[in-house]
Amino acid sequence: MPIIIHPTYFPSISHFVAIAKADSVVFEMEDNFQKQTNRNRMYIYSPNGIQLLNVPIKSCNSKQMTKDVKLETAFDWQKQHFKSLESAYRTSPFFEYFEDTFQPIFTKKHIFLMDLNLETINLVSKCLRLDFQPQKTTEYFHEVPQFEDFRGLANGKKDENEFENYTQVFHTKHGFLNNLSILDLLFNEGKFALEYLRMQDLS
Repeated sequence: MPIIIHPTYFPSISHFVAIAKADSVVFEMEDNFQKQTNRNRMYIYSPNGIQLLNVPIKSCNSKQMTKDVKLETAFDWQKQHFKSLESAYRTSPFFEYFEDTFQPIFTKKHIFLMDLNLETINLVSKCLRLDFQPQKTTEYFHEVPQFEDFRGLANGKKDENEFENYTQVFHTKHGFLNNLSILDLLFNEGKFALEYLRMQDLS
């Protein structure tokens, strides 16, 4: 069955489990922006445990569409994000292998959040060797019976999916941290990441 899902910033593992197992994928492009969701944030495994990386956006209201939300460029958040990724994953098995692929996105000056999110998904998909051609919505529908609806995964606080453990850099300090950004799986599992995704189940 085809799925419908929100493009988010370096999406969670649950996002990519849904994508990897789908017959086809449709990205929701016509929703209103909601604050405090993964639309503009990701979670990584830092030396101190779970760490939130938030993409700053220009002030907007609840009626503004996500695709119209602009990034705040007053300070260099991209440099901070990449430094945090280096600190978290420099010693992981596959960080150096993928580093050159991801570094340019942290210097490119995107204007819109949606463009940034779509590019992160595209880059990760190439690294996973996950070949899919997503379609995009042109109108918003609350009910989408023709799709398996995974749009709720964008709200990380309500995403209760639990996945199998894999080895993480700081697992001896903090244990296994579940359902972080897909980058955590990619940097730790590399070429085995796609197989892992296809073996997981969504609740």
